[in-house]
Amino acid sequence: MPIRLLTSILFAFGIALGIAPPAGAQTPGVTANSVLLGQSAAFSGPAAQLGIQMNAGAMAYFDYINKLGGVHGRTILLKTRDDRYEGNLAAENTRKLIEEDKVFALFAYVGTPTSAAALPIFTEAKVPFVGPFTGAELLRKPLNRYVFNVRASYYDETEKIVEQLVSTGIHKIAVFYQNDSYGKAGLTGVQIAMKKRNLAIAATGTVERNTTDVGAAVKAISAVQPDAVVMISAYTSIAEFVRQMKKAGSAAQFHNVSFVGSKALANALGAEGYGVVISQVVPFPWYPGVPVVKEYQRILKAAGITEYNFGSLEGYLAAKVMVEGLRRAGRDLTRERLIAALETMDNVDLGGFVVSFSRASHAGSDYVELTMIGRDGKFVR
Repeated sequence: MPIRLLTSILFAFGIALGIAPPAGAQTPGVTANSVLLGQSAAFSGPAAQLGIQMNAGAMAYFDYINKLGGVHGRTILLKTRDDRYEGNLAAENTRKLIEEDKVFALFAYVGTPTSAAALPIFTEAKVPFVGPFTGAELLRKPLNRYVFNVRASYYDETEKIVEQLVSTGIHKIAVFYQNDSYGKAGLTGVQIAMKKRNLAIAATGTVERNTTDVGAAVKAISAVQPDAVVMISAYTSIAEFVRQMKKAGSAAQFHNVSFVGSKALANALGAEGYGVVISQVVPFPWYPGVPVVKEYQRILKAAGITEYNFGSLEGYLAAKVMVEGLRRAGRDLTRERLIAALETMDNVDLGGFVVSFSRASHAGSDYVELTMIGRDGKFVR
């Protein structure tokens, strides 16, 4: 009898008796020697630097782990698909990653509208979704057992920004936001922070995703002469908004949440970026005094990457969380075992950046600090 036929008969016989085959044979994306993850992100279009940076940091760490032998003898592979920061493409990519590519888990998606589009798809398929580059509440409340957020929320970031502004005597605050789920999440965060202090937003203005048509927003916001503007959009539209506001004579302080893409914004603004403030949800990438930053710099340098930035550090930290989850899940790897393993990460110190998950909370961190674009586009704390 041919070996292949004999194997098929024995496999069927085992199923008939209720004897489960090895976990690797059941679990998509898992072989004896590898585990396949999937990422949908912007790798082209106006928000491309966000996906490129996130991916670069993650891959630097995965490659480092693979050179050490992987996790339980398995190398980590990452299948990427470009969604250009558009929800419909992210939904299509998610289906393909799950159904065609047969990935084990989804990892490091970039953006709120894209993650929102993927949410019902991976939830129905019961596929873990780890380390998305977004702080939106829709991935936090209500608790979704398949979503593990490594970063702080937009509510955490906007609270920090408003707290800083009000503590310095600034109360006339406007909001410029992207007209989608990302921008509205940030707007809600500002509203909550302002209401907490019995303040109202002075004016609002919007921009459509993946465009730079900010004229109407500039007109509406500059008309009230705000002392500060909190901005929730991507770097191309933010850069255009800041330039036009300054051209209109505004002396407002400009504050962004982290998703803007800090380094990309600094590059886009050039000399006009001086003084723009950005909240960050990861440690300062240029300060090796933090152990995980020192490690990040060393591993990126070994990979031939000499430019450090907040985006690649976030990808690096998300990759560390994924690797720790895979380690804890053990050799007999399944999606349910990964979920259970991640939920055991109680106050895990990754080297100056603490992540904590439980069965009741998948919000890994509330770390936020403020940075500013300084001279020559360099960041200061």
